[in-house]
Amino acid sequence: MATLNIPQNGQAMKGKNRTRKAAPTVDLTAMVDLAFLLITFFMLTTSLSKSQAMEIAKPVTNVPSQPYPASRTVTLLLGKGNHIVWYRGEAGKSEPQKTTFAAIHEVLKRNKLAIASLHGNDPSKFMVVIIKPTEKSTYKNFVDALDEMKITDVKSYLIDDGNLLKEDAALLAKFGL
Repeated sequence: MATLNIPQNGQAMKGKNRTRKAAPTVDLTAMVDLAFLLITFFMLTTSLSKSQAMEIAKPVTNVPSQPYPASRTVTLLLGKGNHIVWYRGEAGKSEPQKTTFAAIHEVLKRNKLAIASLHGNDPSKFMVVIIKPTEKSTYKNFVDALDEMKITDVKSYLIDDGNLLKEDAALLAKFGL
């Protein structure tokens, strides 16, 4: 029979292999499930940023041919390359000017003040702006022109996207737009 060496008085066994106990593990499956549930909950309940859009009330029918007072009218012809040709009054009877979208704010303010002083600052004689986008202009330019109407507080403006006059086309050609 074999004899067992049992340590006495708490002495450690020397040279003998001890069986090691496995380190305790924590099961994190429930924690991961909870994290995904929370992520899903916050994704579904969080409101995403709302897109901001300017409302445009555009009639379905064609714009009736009503006389716009030439003394209060400013026409903007949106051309290519972020350029605008504008004139005050009637096409062909006033001197057209070429500008960019960076300077259109000043042009509108200046014309608004000039029209107001021409009519004795009568509040009923406000400036009327006619916006004419062309085939060569971009949608961004059109939106920028509408933004300028809001920024400069233009009370009345018209979007005329189908009636490019011969005079207007000649002006755009003159400026290479």
